[in-house]
Amino acid sequence: MVRCMIAFCLATLVAAPGAQAVTPVDFTDLVAESIPAVVNVETVRFGSRPSEQPEDTQQRGQMPDGLPDLFEEFFRGPRGGAQPDRRGGGSGFIMSSDGLVVTNHHVIDGADEIRVRLADRREYLAELVGSDAETDIAVLRIDAEEELPTLEFGDSSTLRAGEWVIAIGSPFQYEQSVTAGIVSAKGRSQFNQQYVPFIQSDVAINRGNSGGPLIRTDGTVVGINSWILSSNGGNIGLSFSIPIEVASSSIEQLLEFGRVSRGFLGVTFEGISRQKADALGLERPAGALVNRIEPDSPADRAGLQVGDVILRFNGQTVDIHTDLPPLVGMVRPGTEVEVDIFRWGEEMTLEVVLDERNEDQVAATGGRPELAEPTNALGLSVEALDDETRRRIGNPEGGVLIARVESDNAYRAGIRPGQAILMINNQPVNSLSDFQDIIEDLPSGRSVALLLQLPNGNTTFVAYLPEQDD
Repeated sequence: MVRCMIAFCLATLVAAPGAQAVTPVDFTDLVAESIPAVVNVETVRFGSRPSEQPEDTQQRGQMPDGLPDLFEEFFRGPRGGAQPDRRGGGSGFIMSSDGLVVTNHHVIDGADEIRVRLADRREYLAELVGSDAETDIAVLRIDAEEELPTLEFGDSSTLRAGEWVIAIGSPFQYEQSVTAGIVSAKGRSQFNQQYVPFIQSDVAINRGNSGGPLIRTDGTVVGINSWILSSNGGNIGLSFSIPIEVASSSIEQLLEFGRVSRGFLGVTFEGISRQKADALGLERPAGALVNRIEPDSPADRAGLQVGDVILRFNGQTVDIHTDLPPLVGMVRPGTEVEVDIFRWGEEMTLEVVLDERNEDQVAATGGRPELAEPTNALGLSVEALDDETRRRIGNPEGGVLIARVESDNAYRAGIRPGQAILMINNQPVNSLSDFQDIIEDLPSGRSVALLLQLPNGNTTFVAYLPEQDD
């Protein structure tokens, strides 16, 4: 009797009026057509050889055959001896039949050798055409004997929340990884990566899938998978991809010039709350509120004023203030654009000719100060701050400068070369020796909090979980 009642209840639920069955989406054909153009990108950073080390260090570095890895540190000695090659990598996809491959900048950053493995297991040594850290895009070239399968760029501007997308990667030794999900939002900003309005989705982008394509159900690429938000390195449904329009702009310049130049407007700005909108006379809180204008900048020469609200830039709506940097960055220097503003009750249009944005350098060419070697504790290389860098970022004393980011988790958290570390877990970092002393005592398996000073002088806290040694 009880069984009959349960069955009746279930049948009633299934047959309830107005209920609609959800038909699972079938991606099999889409995946089959897309996979041939997805590649594995393997990188090698050459280690030091015994001949490059002092003789006494070479002696200490000779470890007897057959001993477990845990003895390596003892025999290697304090100076490290010969350092092994460091291997890494991610995914990518073929954008042209003659061998152009797109991946992430952070996948190939610092690599001495890059290899691309195709879906049919052919492997090629790749040439780096160019890469751009600001948009996390890199372009490689491989010399294939025949035309290669490609993926077509789509239009991410028409992508909508709730739309199905798939991510395909070729991580590690596996030949393919396919995950599916829906778009959650567009225009997401990430700390210190202001030129990318990321696509957020719940697609699982696993380790090694960075650089792979985010594909729409029509088979076109609408994004390049870049990073996930996670407290433990696993996927929790917060994945972020670079919109293909942003990627295309960088790719076009990398192919033409080998580098990416960006427009410079010369303003700082903030978001607009309901209270600010009411005070300014805006109908709704939208746009970017200008709070500072650099002297003799394009904005200054065009007549922008503090208190202006930028509503549209080059024909594109600025709905929230974080929309503005990507719009400015995608315009080449020397281009004249229209900027629609709201100034104390009146809308007007100004014409602005953009300058070129000067990239912040990690160190002056040919004069790099003392450098701390990369550490397994944080996955960061740091160096002493020179006087010029201190002056530029407004740091009178203390701190060390980040020269290279090797940790994927640190990169995903927004840590970049050119930032200064002021504190680690609430302990001041005043020198390289302070940095080394602090990281040697860090507990394993726990997140670390860094107080960073950004190139613009602002400070912020960033936390991430350092990778553990195998």
